[in-house]
Amino acid sequence: MQVRADRVSLEGPHGTLLPPTSLTVSAGQFAIAHGEPGVGITAFGLALAGRMKPTTGHVTLDGETASLRELVAVVDAPGVSEPDDALSLRVVVGEELALAHLPAGKDDVAQWLAAQDLSAFASTRFENIEPALRTRLLSTLAASRPGVRVLVLDTPDRHTSDVDSWARLAREHAERGLAVVVLSATTPFSALPHPPARVGELEQPEPLQCQPVPVDVETAPLEADTIAEGDQA
Repeated sequence: MQVRADRVSLEGPHGTLLPPTSLTVSAGQFAIAHGEPGVGITAFGLALAGRMKPTTGHVTLDGETASLRELVAVVDAPGVSEPDDALSLRVVVGEELALAHLPAGKDDVAQWLAAQDLSAFASTRFENIEPALRTRLLSTLAASRPGVRVLVLDTPDRHTSDVDSWARLAREHAERGLAVVVLSATTPFSALPHPPARVGELEQPEPLQCQPVPVDVETAPLEADTIAEGDQA
């Protein structure tokens, strides 16, 4: 499974939101896309998920565009998918479970929080949830939605300067077979865990491979011992 943004640009009513940008990420990979703080980097994430139509270029998942909205989840996008800060953790979890078409009644939410060892925080306003926990909760709930195969984490660095907290989480999701893109806006390049794709550029570094690439037994090279055995025969 592969998501490919090919020369995607977006124009807004007051000018360019996103200059032409390309990015490719596959199942089991973790990519970082870095841009200036503001609506442009979020616009790129929404384009990856099929929620904004590019002005130029296109985004495809395995060569198709129709399934993007069902298969790509945008996590914590400002003004789009971020929870209301005034809501309690209990309410946010209930809304996210319902969005995932999972049981979301009062008892279901309580059980989910207990399973995550978070019952003590059920009444806590979401704005007071620790940043690393916030990103982990929202990404875990998004990944539980039926059919989701791609996670786009929108600027977790706007909540914390602890890069390792969200980078480790992104790797975990990629290790489980998802394609993961983290949008970054405030973290210096030198502090990022691997070279990022840059907004406004077409040539991008390879994403981090977190899950072993499956070996095609029909085309894989023979091991030396196997070849020697064949020669002896």
